[in-house]
Amino acid sequence: MMKLATIAAILGSAAAFAPAQTGRAPTAVSESKADLEVLAKKLNPIVPFFDPLGLADQEFWGESNEATIGFLRESEVKHGRIAMFAFVGYIVHANGITWPWAMTLAGDPFPKVSSAPEAWDAIPEAAKLQIVLFIGFLEYWREVASGTHYMKGGKIGYFPPFDAKYIPGGALNLYNPFPRKDIAVMTDADKERRLVSEINNGRLAMIGIFGFISEGAVEGSVPALKGIIPHYDGDFMAPFATNFFPTP
Repeated sequence: MMKLATIAAILGSAAAFAPAQTGRAPTAVSESKADLEVLAKKLNPIVPFFDPLGLADQEFWGESNEATIGFLRESEVKHGRIAMFAFVGYIVHANGITWPWAMTLAGDPFPKVSSAPEAWDAIPEAAKLQIVLFIGFLEYWREVASGTHYMKGGKIGYFPPFDAKYIPGGALNLYNPFPRKDIAVMTDADKERRLVSEINNGRLAMIGIFGFISEGAVEGSVPALKGIIPHYDGDFMAPFATNFFPTP
């Protein structure tokens, strides 16, 4: 996951995504390098197109260039969203904020720690398994319930609503879960602006979370965070070392 995030962050040509919902007006899907160059100017007018590794020219796994661009764009969107969650989560745990109720059925409280990775290390194996399985389910649902695949011209970043036929408790749309009327009646111009904003926020969040973990691993590596982010004694790249795969 971290490797994909790095690749996606480098691909400055990746286009904005379409977090669509059932019944929304269709949004144009950019799948060629020329389309990415045009859209990149909207994402960053100062650095309009940045692809030093030439990823936008590749054909992964014997697929077409258009399919490869679709994969890279989807990867950037996913990792941008994950990074935004991670950035906020790191701040929450660093300030000792937890849910007010017990963490486990046995009554164990949520751990009070100074950083997010310490919180991960402190939760039980069962909690880690629940998190991994839930994320795996979201990945599975995205792949099988989205209609046209994102590597075949489908909407980038789209997450299908949960179908009441399969999901207990009824259908749920993660893009507009409440739902909000202002989202339901957005104009095409507003949708395009929000797409550009979210992908830029995701890119910034990827830089931010890597800054946090860099300072946690090597004190002083990010001067602006020195003395703010505490040192982490664990291994960021071995998240299961304290539970499932302990190191010697």
